[in-house]
Amino acid sequence: MPKKLPEGLTAQIEAEIARHPDGIGIDGLHAVLVGIVSRRTLQRRLGELIEDKKIAFSGKGRGLRYRKPRIIEMDISDHVHVSAAASAEIYVPVSPAGREVLDYVRQPIQQRKPVGYDREFLESYRPNETTYLSREIREHLHNIGRSPDGERPAGTYARDIMGRLLIDLSWASSRLEGNTYTRLDTQNLIELGQAAAGKDRREAQMILNHKAAIELLVEQAEDIGFNTFTFFNLHALLSENLLADPGESGRLRSRIVEVSGTVFHPLGIPQQIDAYFRMILDKAEAIEDPFEQAFFIMVHIPYLQPFVDVNKRVSRLGANIPLIRHNLCPLSFIDVPERAYVEGTLGVYEVKRVELLRDVFVWAYERSCQRYMAIRETVADPDPIRLRHREALIAIVAEIVRSQQAPSKAALRKLAESLVPAEDLDRVVALALEDLRNLHDGNVTRYRLRLSEYRSWQPLQHGGAA
Repeated sequence: MPKKLPEGLTAQIEAEIARHPDGIGIDGLHAVLVGIVSRRTLQRRLGELIEDKKIAFSGKGRGLRYRKPRIIEMDISDHVHVSAAASAEIYVPVSPAGREVLDYVRQPIQQRKPVGYDREFLESYRPNETTYLSREIREHLHNIGRSPDGERPAGTYARDIMGRLLIDLSWASSRLEGNTYTRLDTQNLIELGQAAAGKDRREAQMILNHKAAIELLVEQAEDIGFNTFTFFNLHALLSENLLADPGESGRLRSRIVEVSGTVFHPLGIPQQIDAYFRMILDKAEAIEDPFEQAFFIMVHIPYLQPFVDVNKRVSRLGANIPLIRHNLCPLSFIDVPERAYVEGTLGVYEVKRVELLRDVFVWAYERSCQRYMAIRETVADPDPIRLRHREALIAIVAEIVRSQQAPSKAALRKLAESLVPAEDLDRVVALALEDLRNLHDGNVTRYRLRLSEYRSWQPLQHGGAA
């Protein structure tokens, strides 16, 4: 006859684990409970506790340790509550379906039903069969977002407006997280390296992180995609120096998170987070329309909360991947009301309805297109030599800086001879010389240089000879 287990065994196991903040292995647990429960039964109970999110684990094999879960609480706007000023902002035009979502999420939180992550929401999405954006919406966005120059290499549109995009998207995306930098503050930080006086250093860090992430997307437009490498690196860049545990930067979370300001409770099992994160990327990559891809990422990355923090920032920059790859106008989120964005996201979290967030997305893209179409009309056509030999120019400039050489024509010609054909040599040398003379703190990453490398070389910057 099987041995009868004592009542309260599960609570006893939990209590023993709680006595070890750094975790305890099964050998240690079994040594304490050896007269009470068999090792096999103990393993089964531990599995049940993990499934119920009562305990967490880390390590593998003999190094596996069990501990009480550390719960991280995040605000719906990533630690920044919607301010009174945000509440007074002009709202985006809302569709009748969007109004239904808005009416629900504006109810007092006590009247909204607590919900968890619904796997069916993602699993039921069939790329190119299911669509969040109607055919009419997609056609409209293509018409306003298409480059007037026809077919050109991936990222050309974004590069043409790179200076404005770095400032606009870094500022607007940060503002949606409650960052108080003005657009002028952001411009001074990005172009001159000047942090705004009296502001929290985390705000400057957030903006500089956006700058680095945008440069990754634009400078490597032909290589980025809906894959773990791109998204892990996006998260690493956006979260640099902002997480309590730097080891969580660029990695999926293994901790439970809770989001304040909502009744939504994200998924908490690490293996499932990994599986659904990869499913999101696989489905996104399979979607043929770039706008549907962009919006799909804006919906499902925050809904899964795959990272310990910075999820919505990753989704906003991730939404730009298909737009940059297809040479469409990028989405800067300029002028997007914070409250509209937050309430659209709440609609996804709590009722799995995308209509309000879709209204925000369409309005935001129309606004971006209006802005960048006007800007591009004032921008000179790209130099065809610069466009053709962009990688060679980056390599030449970087080598001059790293090897601590003065920017002379002779040194540049020697480097360029093996990289460009003879008929373009003089023009490439002139462009490289121009780039070196215009190099500054705010654009060194364009040439894949570290700030320390540039500052070490800076005294030589204007010392070149013919």
